[in-house]
Amino acid sequence: MSTSEIASILDNSKELDRLRKEQEEVLSDINKIHKKLQTNPEVVEKPGDASLSKLKLLYTQAKDLSETEVRVSNILLAQLDALLPPGPPGQQRRRLEGNEPKKKQKKNDSDISRVTPSMRNQVDNLASLKGEQVAARVTTEESEKDEYIVVKVIHYDRETREFEVLDEEPGDDEEGGGGQRKYKLPASHIIPFPKRNDPTTALDFPLGRAVLAVYPGTTALYKATVVNPNRKRKTDDYLLEFDDDESEDGSMPKRTVPFYNVVTLPEGHRQ
Repeated sequence: MSTSEIASILDNSKELDRLRKEQEEVLSDINKIHKKLQTNPEVVEKPGDASLSKLKLLYTQAKDLSETEVRVSNILLAQLDALLPPGPPGQQRRRLEGNEPKKKQKKNDSDISRVTPSMRNQVDNLASLKGEQVAARVTTEESEKDEYIVVKVIHYDRETREFEVLDEEPGDDEEGGGGQRKYKLPASHIIPFPKRNDPTTALDFPLGRAVLAVYPGTTALYKATVVNPNRKRKTDDYLLEFDDDESEDGSMPKRTVPFYNVVTLPEGHRQ
């Protein structure tokens, strides 16, 4: 278990806390309009009154926040699942004393029934990433820097809890002369991208937040900083400044990146 993995869990926990606080604010605004309509329902008939349109917008925000909370919760579950040892909590392996023979243990129906619905859903969510492009950390804990690349999920092994992924466009300096390269990675090294056809999965980042983003025109992932936090719609592009992207005059050019190419930068990222 590495410090960066724990930091990533804490970072996602903070994001979950932020989402819940924002949900409370939205629900408070919804309740205010409900109270207004209960005491004075005919107000909606007045010219220029926007109570119902505001209420619809708040309902939409509440739905988006709830769905994003579920997505972040699933990521946290996957991270924790990757760090926890297999088997029921607190169960220790029995030591074999003397010449006691090892007995083969067969899985029966009662063993399988111990898998809870929440655990089954969690595994299903991870397995559902098959065929999807995700951000993946391909460097080991001993590496001086973390390298994230865009890969395609080939398979999720439910027994080992590992992803098999494919780097479809490795650079010229990769081993094998630029051929495709496969990796086996734990779930803690995988960050799902927001879905292109589901903008509710896009996260809202505050001004100055560090993120990982696909550099425009490439399939490479780089650290960047958010410079336009006030996106009007979930489908709006992010405006980012990429690290080490200085122009000839020394300025930092601003790049537009689609919401489905931006993910949270894990805490403890080694640049």
